[in-house]
Amino acid sequence: MTQHHAASSGFSECLTFRLGKEEYGIDILRVQEIRSYETPTRIAHAPAFIKGVIDLRGVIVPIVDLRLKLACASSEYTPFTVVIILNVAQSMMGVVVDAVADVVQIPHEALRPAPQFQDSSQVDGAFIKGIAKVGERMLIVVDIAAMLTAQDMGVLRTAAHAA
Repeated sequence: MTQHHAASSGFSECLTFRLGKEEYGIDILRVQEIRSYETPTRIAHAPAFIKGVIDLRGVIVPIVDLRLKLACASSEYTPFTVVIILNVAQSMMGVVVDAVADVVQIPHEALRPAPQFQDSSQVDGAFIKGIAKVGERMLIVVDIAAMLTAQDMGVLRTAAHAA
């Protein structure tokens, strides 16, 4: 009897979420849990996209608002606003998103490279693994570790230790 994993079967499993009108996907293996939004404890002098930290069962977890990090138009907090707790670079962090949708399987061949933009100062495509069409939906698949620069990760670690 053999076991099949998502990676070996030619599929990636992604948790899908919304930021504004766009739908994104993130590797399900990075997701620890999904929580309703609660106002985190603010850290002085942190960049605006770092909302603060929360105490998650004794672990101090920095919270990043992806809507601010990616300069999305929306940054309202509604009953649908959630925090996805992720494991990134051997650390836990939370990301604020407008809503989570579902878990989808994306065949590896369905993941298309993201278009390259001439003016890379406006759009940092390094964190986009690709674009996938799932049924009628267009999904932007992101690499959260690539999205957060080394500087961001340093600021997050500092925030977690300062709390």
